[in-house]
Amino acid sequence: MGDMKKDSIERESLFVAMVRNYLPYWPWFLVSALFFSGLAIAYMRYAKPIYQATASLIIKDEKKGNEDSKLMESLNMVASKKIIENEVEVLKSRRVIDTVVKRLMLYAPIYREGDVKDISAYNTSPVKILFEEMDSIPSIEHKVYFTIFPDKNMLRIENGKAYPLDQWVLTPWGVAKFLPTGSLANDLGDRFYFRLVNKKDATEQIVKRLKVTATNKLSSVIDIKYRDELPELSEDILNQIILAYNGILLDEKNSLAKNTLSFIESRLEVVGADMDLIEKKIQQYKGASGAVDIGTQGQLFLQHVSNNDQRVTELNMQLSVIDQLESQLTSESNIAILPGSLGLTDPALSQLMGSLNTYQSEKERLQKTVAENNPILVSVNDQISAIKSRISENLKTYKRSIEAGRNNIAATSKMYNGMLQSIPQQEKALLEISRDKAIKTGIYSFLLQKREESELLHASKISESRLVNYAQASPDPVSPNPLFVIGAWFFAVFGLPMAVVGAREAMSSTVLYRQEIEQHVSYPVLGELAYNKNAKVLVIEKGVRSLPAEEFRKLRYSLRHMVGDKPHTKILITSSISGEGKSFVAANLAISYSLTGKKVVLVDFDLHNSSLGDVFSEKEMAGVTDYLLGDAVIDDILVPVSAYPDLVFINAGLGHSNPSELIEVQKLDRMFGVLESQFDIIVVDAAPAVLVSDAHMLSSYCDTTLYVIRHGYTPKSFLKRFDMLNTATPLKNTYMVFNGIKPRGYLKGIYGYGYGYIYGNNGSKNISGKALRIAG
Repeated sequence: MGDMKKDSIERESLFVAMVRNYLPYWPWFLVSALFFSGLAIAYMRYAKPIYQATASLIIKDEKKGNEDSKLMESLNMVASKKIIENEVEVLKSRRVIDTVVKRLMLYAPIYREGDVKDISAYNTSPVKILFEEMDSIPSIEHKVYFTIFPDKNMLRIENGKAYPLDQWVLTPWGVAKFLPTGSLANDLGDRFYFRLVNKKDATEQIVKRLKVTATNKLSSVIDIKYRDELPELSEDILNQIILAYNGILLDEKNSLAKNTLSFIESRLEVVGADMDLIEKKIQQYKGASGAVDIGTQGQLFLQHVSNNDQRVTELNMQLSVIDQLESQLTSESNIAILPGSLGLTDPALSQLMGSLNTYQSEKERLQKTVAENNPILVSVNDQISAIKSRISENLKTYKRSIEAGRNNIAATSKMYNGMLQSIPQQEKALLEISRDKAIKTGIYSFLLQKREESELLHASKISESRLVNYAQASPDPVSPNPLFVIGAWFFAVFGLPMAVVGAREAMSSTVLYRQEIEQHVSYPVLGELAYNKNAKVLVIEKGVRSLPAEEFRKLRYSLRHMVGDKPHTKILITSSISGEGKSFVAANLAISYSLTGKKVVLVDFDLHNSSLGDVFSEKEMAGVTDYLLGDAVIDDILVPVSAYPDLVFINAGLGHSNPSELIEVQKLDRMFGVLESQFDIIVVDAAPAVLVSDAHMLSSYCDTTLYVIRHGYTPKSFLKRFDMLNTATPLKNTYMVFNGIKPRGYLKGIYGYGYGYIYGNNGSKNISGKALRIAG
């Protein structure tokens, strides 16, 4: 039960210590809390709510399992392969967004005037404004108020003319039509106005709020998100984006089918004319020669010749198609014909033509939205030129192979023609004419089939994408987010003061952390002493437990571990500059030793600026300088300290013009010899080691040196200077003491920032205070 009570008291004390550690920075907390609270309240009150609508679209990709049925695939003969990343960019393209702006008439937003703030009247406006020339609409920032007169079917601009509804009229901003929405009677008491936004600016606003991303690399699903103040508007924009995107795909496919159909029609006219000539030739020949039948042998020979000639004609047809394609390659017109639809079976050529058609479609799309010198358009033109060059080379190779095959077949036909010489000349001529007729008929049938397929494609509305989810807005606004505002408030209230404290300490030129001592000097830190706010110099009292007493006890144990338990230990205490607390450390360390029952003498060897004389004796009395000058003996300068029976003090003395010279006299050896014979512990308070050389000369008479560094006071540059000086003339067994550590910042009570230990005396609690400052 007693242990539980003790733990409760200890936890309560630690909490009180933490609160006290925060108190020095309470003005910063208060100012930041008030300032950021006001910002948070104003933001939550006046920020417009933003809603987010989402939709999903799947792109047909046979590699990822999105194929059409066989029937639909047969109709969709010119379908191109889609890449998800490209389609993401198409969905965000200005061509698509421009279509959305036009359809929803977002270039003329209408608002309803409110008591506090105006509200968008996208769904409640009595009219919509349609412009005839949307690309030339000027931007108008001021409010244009208007009034509706439903009985007269008129609209009047405030301080302006009246216009009839649902008719094209000339306005100061261009030819426009005011379309009624059907809510005229309900909104007569509201005050409406509109602004005009340039179509490019309206498009850019949508592009900035639109986010299009692929779901993942393994699927062909695209997620589309849009944010707006009106959830209905955000849904309509996403749905219109999907419709515009599908419309563009259908237009490109229909354009390709139309060009192919036009090419086939031109070929049908040529072949039809040839067939008419052959028919007339047969009629004329039969009427003149009376030829009616062909013999069996002639039929056999002619069958072989006919097959070869048909092959030659097909090859000639392919050569004609190649010539047509070559002529189109050299022209500036776009090529939208696939070789596979005209009998050319080279897969590489078909692939190149498909790529050419894709880039030409991309070029047409870019020419409508960007300038001629746009880097993207220039890159597309370079790609088209490169592909045309490769197609030209492929056509030449393919043409040479066809010509070689045609020559082989012609040689075979020549052999059969020699055999046909035995057939009567009239019958042979008739068979040749019939053979030409059969060949032309086959070609004509082939072209008719391809024309029908192209017409079916042109008439089909097969889309290459499929809607997964219609646009749906979130029921709650996504901005402003209360959780985000609260988190930002906490971060600002606590983070800003912390950042200020951290920056101030980071730019400090004095020592603040133990790690800084270890970085600048190569000597270990033997002990740390907390800053104490008590007014008295001596903080250790006999029979009283306190934090300073425990700290000096720990320092004493550390010294014994490092130096050893010698019978007569001489300890030199110095620092870098005056004011670091070396005299405070020397006095209380001597007291701590004396409380263990050892005979201790405290020698004030700071002959330049003595301070211990005011604490233990009268300052104007004999001391070290008098002994070294021969004006006093050891017994004359020993001053017993009444509060501590085992402690004796030696004052610095009455002074000398050059104190450093006195340390070099031979009486110093005799003085330390006498003190060793009478005392167990000798504590020497020397002058600062960086400023004068006294400490370096006294170090040879001592067993160890304690170098005092004060938190927030000792310059870092002096540590570096001491490290260099101590390399040339080292102090004996040097150890560092970190004095006057103050609790600070937000992590007070944690090691390296301060202390929070609890010590009790007869049930009382004494939380760590501030160590006393004594000039060195």
